[in-house]
This record gives sequence, C-alpha cells and structure tokens, in this order.
Amino acid sequence: MPRITRVYTRTGDDGTTSLGGGQRVPKEALRIEAYGTVDELNSCVGVAIALGLDARLNEALATVQNELFHLGSDLCILEEDKAKFAVPKIEERHVVALEELMDSLSESLAPLENFVLPGGTAGAAQLHVARCVCRRAERHATALSRIEPVGSFVVKYLNRLSDALFVMARYENFAKGKTDVLWNSRA
Repeated sequence: MPRITRVYTRTGDDGTTSLGGGQRVPKEALRIEAYGTVDELNSCVGVAIALGLDARLNEALATVQNELFHLGSDLCILEEDKAKFAVPKIEERHVVALEELMDSLSESLAPLENFVLPGGTAGAAQLHVARCVCRRAERHATALSRIEPVGSFVVKYLNRLSDALFVMARYENFAKGKTDVLWNSRA
C-alpha cells in the first residue's frame, strides 16, 4: 500500500508525468488521457453514490470504484513492465461480474421500447453522466490499444461498465418509483 507524505512533487511542472514503471511521458499522452478519464469516471460514480442511490446499487458501485482503481493501475503500467510489478489489473472475472449484475437488475425492469433520455431521479441522471464518461474512457483506451498494448480486459470492462451504468440508471428510477424519460422522436 503506498504511503503518501505529500501530494505535490513538482516533477510535473515541465508538462510531463511518470507512468507506474517510472517512464516520463507528456501529460497529454493518450495513455494519460485514458487513465485520467477513468479517474474522472470514478469521481462521477462517487457523486452518484453521494446522491443516495438504492442500496443494491451503492454496494455494486463501491465494487466498481475499487475496480476502476485496478483499471487505472492496469493502464498506468506498460504491458512489458507488468511482470516486474505486482499490479492490480482488470480480469475476465470483473467483466463477467458486470454482466451478471446487469442480468440481475434487468429482471425488475420493463423491456426497452424506446430510447431513454438521461433523467428521472438525480441519482439516475448522474449515472447517465458516468455512462457518458465511461464511453469516453473506452474510446481513449481503444485508441491507445491500436498503437500500443493494453491489458486484455481493459476495453471489454469499459464497454460492459457503460452498459451496466445505463441499466443501473434505469434501475435507480425503478427503485425510486420514477419512470424512465423517453425520447419523443416527433417533438
């Protein structure tokens, strides 16, 4: 467990930052953009939890927040360095757990017959914001994977998580007695 004695290091004042393996890279590097967006996503999930979600979602999202730290470390360490460092990473079991969660939550939900707009409860709306940030993280991780290796389950996890956040938003509305806000294509 890292021990942080002070937050500032001054080493980034030149526009670079360190990866987990010690390499210095520009702060605008795609890898930094990818795990920075994962960090932003984790903050969005934290806001959703703080809004007072259904207990079932709070429990699931506490796990997701921890997994997002795994994902950040997975992206922060180059693939060739992972043998040197015992770093948490996203595994197939994390992807499967998200699929099982979606299947379980969906049992309570009516089938979709239209596109759903973000809204309903404040918690559901924030879960939609998290979903959008998750999709951005997925786009960055996918772009990164096209130019250098990333963990085998990074993109899959982000893809499933964005779907799970959509289902959770619908479930939050259901649990709080709100109907989904539906798109009116004739408006």
